[in-house]
Amino acid sequence: MFTDFQLAQREVNGVRIAYRIGGSGPGLLLWHGHPQTHVIWHRVAPTLARHFTVVAADLRGYGDSGKPEGGDDHAAYSKREMARDGLELMRALGFERFDVLAHDRGARAAHRLALDHPQAVRRMALLDIAPTLSMYRQTSEAFARAYWHWFFLIRPAPLPETLIEADPALYLRSVMGARSAGMRPFSDEALAEYQRCLSQPGTAHGICEDYRASAGIDLEHDQADRDAGRQVECPLLVLWGAEGTVGRCFDPLAEWRAVARDVRGGALPAGHYLAEEIPEALLAEVLPFLQG
Repeated sequence: MFTDFQLAQREVNGVRIAYRIGGSGPGLLLWHGHPQTHVIWHRVAPTLARHFTVVAADLRGYGDSGKPEGGDDHAAYSKREMARDGLELMRALGFERFDVLAHDRGARAAHRLALDHPQAVRRMALLDIAPTLSMYRQTSEAFARAYWHWFFLIRPAPLPETLIEADPALYLRSVMGARSAGMRPFSDEALAEYQRCLSQPGTAHGICEDYRASAGIDLEHDQADRDAGRQVECPLLVLWGAEGTVGRCFDPLAEWRAVARDVRGGALPAGHYLAEEIPEALLAEVLPFLQG
């Protein structure tokens, strides 16, 4: 995986961020989702690197990145802090303005990055999410059953951490394998990397704090933006899986058009893990958009 990419770490925004970098040209930041790492991009990163300098980073709390304590209000894992991680990493690598391609939890950090630092983001593509505030406010029985981990992970410490740490591989398969494609999209090498990282000390706490922040301080930040009329200004591509939960339970285009000025996108023939399920179809949508 990641032939011709360099594996590195850098201290930014008070936390160590692990990443791979490869290619040449304009900067492109890739962010992953839960409970994975930057390895989700292994099937698309080589093609993207023909056109961009690709920086595939582990979010704080995930992978080989740092795993700080969350604090009483979980602010250390707010999407505001994760956005700063990405901004400072790209600046440290020489990119004041760059594109973003992000999935799941990473897409929530990308949403905040575009709101807090609009001058830094040229174009942004988000995979298989609706805005966090919209998803919590419109939670239905179908959504709660499919996204049970949202409500499990926000329970107070140490209950969810203890249960995850008891059998990280079981937790990973219970989340990823419960989607429409089961475990088929994941290569043995990628799966081994997800399991290695989920088993590291501090990872269970980090991922729980990510979700606790999203159910608290992140909602406050999102509501403040809506109250102030702040919207995503950069061109936004939103894609989701036709077989997944987001498209069944929400209207992604309508929800994003309520918080962004320039939105396009649609459903692709897959479930949640677009970059691993249908890499060629994803590239066919993302590349023309990012090169626009």
